[in-house]
Amino acid sequence: MNNWLDTRVLNILEGGLDGLSLRNKVLADNIANVDTPNFKKSDVNFEAVLQEAIGEDQALPMKMSLPGHLPGVGASAGTVVLQDNSTTIRNDGNNVDVDLEMSKVAENTLHYNALAQALISQFTMLKQAMRE
Repeated sequence: MNNWLDTRVLNILEGGLDGLSLRNKVLADNIANVDTPNFKKSDVNFEAVLQEAIGEDQALPMKMSLPGHLPGVGASAGTVVLQDNSTTIRNDGNNVDVDLEMSKVAENTLHYNALAQALISQFTMLKQAMRE
């Protein structure tokens, strides 16, 4: 990017879009392997991707507001794709719930569209500033 496009906001939005794109690929892989014996689902540690985009070295703290929340133990700041080996929902060892994965894809798509709109707004503002 040119220096005038190398802003903190654009870098964060770009990193967020990259992370959500990666998450979509991982979720699609989970859905594609729903019938593969012993396949274990994966997900993206979005906090690690966002932290990399922000450029900070300190980990983002995870808050547990309910006792049922997962503590996030074992995921270092640099770990991006995490495999869930803790559960098995079927006799063949596969732990992919296709309904849950499809809802995650829908949620991920909403987040991606929101960030894309934010990026479009940033470019619109830059375009307006160049005109004036």
